[in-house]
Amino acid sequence: MFFLSFGFLACSAAFGQVSIEDCYDKARANYPLIKQYGLIERARGYNLSNVSKAWMPQAQLSAKATYQSDVTSIPIDFSKLGMPVSIPSIDKDQYGATLEISQTIWDGGLTGAKRKGIRAKAEAEEREVDVNLYAVRERINQLFFGILLCNAMLEQNQLFQDELQVNHNRINNLMQGGLANQADLDAVRVEQLKAKQGFTQISHSQKAYLEMLSAFIGEKLDEDVRLQKPVAQQVVVPDINRPELSLFDANLKSLDAAKSEIDAGLMPKFGLFLTGGYGRPGLNMLESEFSAYYIGGVRLTWNIGSFYTRKNSLNLLESNRNAVQTQRETFLFNTSLNKTGKENEIDKYRELLKTDDEIIALRNSVRRAAEAKVENGTLTATDLMHEANAEQLARQDKIVHEIEWLQAIYNLKFITNNW
Repeated sequence: MFFLSFGFLACSAAFGQVSIEDCYDKARANYPLIKQYGLIERARGYNLSNVSKAWMPQAQLSAKATYQSDVTSIPIDFSKLGMPVSIPSIDKDQYGATLEISQTIWDGGLTGAKRKGIRAKAEAEEREVDVNLYAVRERINQLFFGILLCNAMLEQNQLFQDELQVNHNRINNLMQGGLANQADLDAVRVEQLKAKQGFTQISHSQKAYLEMLSAFIGEKLDEDVRLQKPVAQQVVVPDINRPELSLFDANLKSLDAAKSEIDAGLMPKFGLFLTGGYGRPGLNMLESEFSAYYIGGVRLTWNIGSFYTRKNSLNLLESNRNAVQTQRETFLFNTSLNKTGKENEIDKYRELLKTDDEIIALRNSVRRAAEAKVENGTLTATDLMHEANAEQLARQDKIVHEIEWLQAIYNLKFITNNW
């Protein structure tokens, strides 16, 4: 299906003009959340570095001093057997200090799974930042087209005021010829004052929009700033390509990484160790003097308790996966509805614009005829103001339809993320 999309005439952009694409880029660079990318990257680096240190030799120092109520002894009196043998008893107060150095040989893939999980989590966090930053574009659309509408309305209001001044002069001249009275002149004056009030209201709205847009892009925009108006181009609107979809994918990858970590937790771990110690007693329990010693070897550890919780852990991951899939389907469903609504809205404004010029031409013809009747004395100034207001309203309707048409197209771009 084909829809009208809008681009800008960059070649005709004059000094001081601002395009909506400029506003997108500047708002993104100025938005405080942009700093989150750097923080996520730093955190990912720190976490990966910490996990990698699991392969470095680990050292553990411990010391203890104990007193026990009884000790091991040999209940044999060798002297009664005529043997001059004396076996010393172990002291009840014992002391020891050990330093153990261990080196992992194989951890069952746990470190690799943790690295994968850290990267997946960081990617999910970055995609979430993408989503939040992307939402800024919708605010820029509202402000940018709000300013365009205000600018067009102010221009049209000024033209209307000029036209009212012409009518004021016309009625004033007719009063001198006796074809009009003060009430007719007052009727024109009332419309002039109302037009000035409308100009003031629109000016304040324009100022508010400009201040908010300035805050978003981090750049001061004056009231005389020129915004580039889009020009129609024919393009194909592709499928939905919102950053939320990348966020859902990243969350699923994070769940895959969590499953890898669960599987790695089931594997046994192998490592080397070397323990050196000094205490009383040492390895020789019958030695009552302080002595140094060491022990070295290979160690196998296997936490079989992970098998008890594996099924529940996998079921929990599956539930989380289904939740993410449901969120994705819901998002696509709602976004598709919004896309269809905007497409119909664009068609509506396009059809309205086809008849706006004809309505304006007819209103202009009626107003000119009313002016001629007023000069001939066959129509009052009040009736003339009625026709002038009707023409002004028709011109305003066209302005509103055109800007809303533009905004609807850019809202469709936002909904589908196709620019």
